[in-house]
Amino acid sequence: MITLNRISKSFGSRVLFDDVTITFNEGNRYGLTGPNGAGKTTLLKIIMGVEEATSGTVTLPNRVGILKQNIEDYREYPVLDTVIMGNTRLWNAFQERDRLYEVEMTDEVGMQLGDLEGIIAEEDGYSAESNAEVLLTGMGVPQEYFSKKMKEVPTDMQFKILLCQALFGEPQALLLDEPTNHLDLESIGWLEKFLFNYKGTLIVISHDRHFLNAVTTHIADIDYDTIIIYPGNYDEMSVAKTAVRESAELEAKSKEKKIAQLREFVARFGAGTRASQVQSRLREINRLQPQELKKTNIQRPYIRFIPQEKAPGKIIFKVEGISKSYDDNPVINKLNLEITRGDKIGVIGNNGRGKTTLLKMLAGVLQPERGKLEVGHQVQISYFPQNHLDILDKRKPITSFDWLKDVKTGVYDQEIRSVMGKMLFGGDDAFKPISSLSGGETARLILASMMLVDHNVLILDEPNNHLDLEAVSALAWGLEEYKGTVIVASHDRDLISTVANRIIAFENDGIHIFDGPLDEYLEKKEASIKR
Repeated sequence: MITLNRISKSFGSRVLFDDVTITFNEGNRYGLTGPNGAGKTTLLKIIMGVEEATSGTVTLPNRVGILKQNIEDYREYPVLDTVIMGNTRLWNAFQERDRLYEVEMTDEVGMQLGDLEGIIAEEDGYSAESNAEVLLTGMGVPQEYFSKKMKEVPTDMQFKILLCQALFGEPQALLLDEPTNHLDLESIGWLEKFLFNYKGTLIVISHDRHFLNAVTTHIADIDYDTIIIYPGNYDEMSVAKTAVRESAELEAKSKEKKIAQLREFVARFGAGTRASQVQSRLREINRLQPQELKKTNIQRPYIRFIPQEKAPGKIIFKVEGISKSYDDNPVINKLNLEITRGDKIGVIGNNGRGKTTLLKMLAGVLQPERGKLEVGHQVQISYFPQNHLDILDKRKPITSFDWLKDVKTGVYDQEIRSVMGKMLFGGDDAFKPISSLSGGETARLILASMMLVDHNVLILDEPNNHLDLEAVSALAWGLEEYKGTVIVASHDRDLISTVANRIIAFENDGIHIFDGPLDEYLEKKEASIKR
């Protein structure tokens, strides 16, 4: 159980949450939601003790699993040791035991060793390595990495290992900030099952809607300067929140109508003989005065991509035997592929397998080492790179508005302001320096540029990174409605399920091309594994 008692947090005049008292109960799994900047990570840091609240206190159970992001601090530690560090009491006992074995044995040292062995037994320390291996295997970390130092394994694997660290040792509470960020679909599926069966208190931040719906029993939503607990998963919270808001707005309108009628009576008879009735109406007006509805901080961008009038030919890309490798490591080998007009293709697979390489080659940013890649007649591409800095140099002293103006020759200022408004850059936000933009703002600015320029093919590499749930939903809708061709790489199952009618899957045994949606591909894959 985790208890927040009268927690407040503000930055200057900006209030994130005020005088919040909440208990997160054991056995419940809470999704912490709210748009970018609402204070989700700040609240989690306050619960972790990493950041101080403006006021209030936090009460935690003894053993809390925390997903850490500081991979550099673990560079010199073996992978198994890094996972076991998740149980601080056990790890400290191991360290002290090892130290005592190096000093002269005395009765006092023997007594201390006996106490330490007791702690190790209580914490199931004699099974620690095998328990750590179970977590690592489930998370898709290859066995050959188990004995290596953290600095010797790929970065995405290091994040998986830190997630295993948070899950290790049967913690009474789990605090996870974006645990799916560096995971492939298989690892996300394993984590969903693990957390679904978890018996402690879970608080998780995620921009993956499918993950939140699969895992959570409650949603803790940061809005209206407070935190509101809704029973159910994210979709159920969205319905309930909308209904509550609509009900409050209807009630406010009803009160305003009644007040108008009462004021009309007062205006007509205020100077007459019906003074007592007038006073009664005035008291009723005071009673009915509606409290001002607090403004919600939930905002959804409006994302709509309109293809240029000149349609491309039937064949968009014809790929014949292309190959690409890095340091003698082939990521794409003799790939044959044909993409036709109107295809909506989802590209999935583990990090480092070649998804970004393929998209860069299709976008013309990278050339294959061998083979041939033909771009079809009148194909016009707009590309969203995984690394935003590939197309947006934040070192330039330029505003967001001026950056968009450079994207398309002859574009009118009102066109730019219109598309910026749709992407939530209202008022002075349109003139923010690009150097000061957050990850989410940068992603929205690049999407705004794609809404301005001419295209009939969209290529997007992990566009959902840094976007909040509302923006990802808007993006999925925009891509689904788009009348051109879409190729999108993502680990977000909800986005791929909504958009894609074909799948390119980067698997252990090669690249698979499947004509059909993601769910059908995953069902077919699971069936083949069982056989």
